[in-house]
Amino acid sequence: MNLIDIFSSTDAETVTTSVQLLILLTIFSLAPGILILLTSFTRIVIVLSFTRTSLATQQMPPNQVLVGIALFMTFFIMAPTFQEINQEALTPLFNEEIGLEEAYERASTPIKNFMANHTRQKDLALFLNYSNAETPETLDDVPLTALIPAFAISEIKTAFTMGFLIFIPFLVIDMTVASVLMSMGMMMLPPVMISLPFKVLLFVLVDGWYLITDALLSGFN
Repeated sequence: MNLIDIFSSTDAETVTTSVQLLILLTIFSLAPGILILLTSFTRIVIVLSFTRTSLATQQMPPNQVLVGIALFMTFFIMAPTFQEINQEALTPLFNEEIGLEEAYERASTPIKNFMANHTRQKDLALFLNYSNAETPETLDDVPLTALIPAFAISEIKTAFTMGFLIFIPFLVIDMTVASVLMSMGMMMLPPVMISLPFKVLLFVLVDGWYLITDALLSGFN
């Protein structure tokens, strides 16, 4: 049976299969946007990028490593939410216990709960005001069209705050090394070249990757 026959058939079992296939294709096409905007991925990858920039190690770790770490940390953090979506929405839908519309409503609830817990009220109010929406009484009344961008900018703000705090100790090292070189008259020697080993040494001694990972995980508890 080809793809045209699947979507043109009126048999109940075939229609169910076609709906499942359509949902699967839709999820695959929207996966990048869902992963970036509806999960913890944005905050994690920005913080890791800030860490590499503050160390001034150029492309070490490489982009592939940072994105891979952010990806698997996202799966770890979002596992309870994904499990709830699977139990409450996907499994009943595939078992033909509920319809597609009810499955969407059930799947949106865990995602809304996660995003609402990490969204500033100020950011959410901004999008609700611009859309002229009524003040929602419950979380179910909050439209995803307003919650998703509010969650995104809240995550970016939090990530930049964490990135600033990461920058401070390395900035102190750069300023100290630059002052020492200037006092010794070595103005032609790049301070970054001298401070890099000290920054890497400090980061290793304090177990920096552990501390940053712990801070990221704690922020989503």
